[in-house]
Amino acid sequence: MSIQAVIWDVGGVIARTEDLAPRDKLAQELGVTRQRLNDLFFSGPQGTRAQKGEISIPELLDYIRRELNLAPGTYPDLQERFFGGDRVDYTLVDYIRGLRPGYKTGIISNAWSQLANLLAGWGILDAFDAVIGSGDEGVMKPDPRIYHLALERLQVQASQAVFVDDFIENIHAAHNLGMHGIHFQNRVQALSELQQLLNGV
Repeated sequence: MSIQAVIWDVGGVIARTEDLAPRDKLAQELGVTRQRLNDLFFSGPQGTRAQKGEISIPELLDYIRRELNLAPGTYPDLQERFFGGDRVDYTLVDYIRGLRPGYKTGIISNAWSQLANLLAGWGILDAFDAVIGSGDEGVMKPDPRIYHLALERLQVQASQAVFVDDFIENIHAAHNLGMHGIHFQNRVQALSELQQLLNGV
């Protein structure tokens, strides 16, 4: 069955941490490791709750301040500084735009709520036919339910879709549903593999 849709992750694929210096500087100021900061924002219990939409971004930031023994309201730019080295890959987004209208395009991302607003702020929302964010749907990759949501909204079968993600476990989950998967390592590698799939090689 021919491919009809290409679905993308956001963090680590479309937007990547290209410069670690801002995050390292913030960690040094706060007296913690960069890994500790990453855990607080993403993989700790409250970071996971934020990605499921169970708590708001301000609630997550307040929790992080408490964990770091910061007074309430201090570091008002905590979020901006944490993501200060992140860059949107507009070259990749231009490629994604170029896939349409021949292919449908979508997003499946473990992200805080109102993901579409974030993409709109970056000026890239127009590149996607469907945006499925975990914070808006209450379910995270690699749970198969979030993949099914994307397939339903794009109106394609699993075998007609390609999913591009930087975490191999999320690719395995896509494969288990019958989707094609590309483990993103860099733009050149990922687009080369995608083009082969689209060409039927």
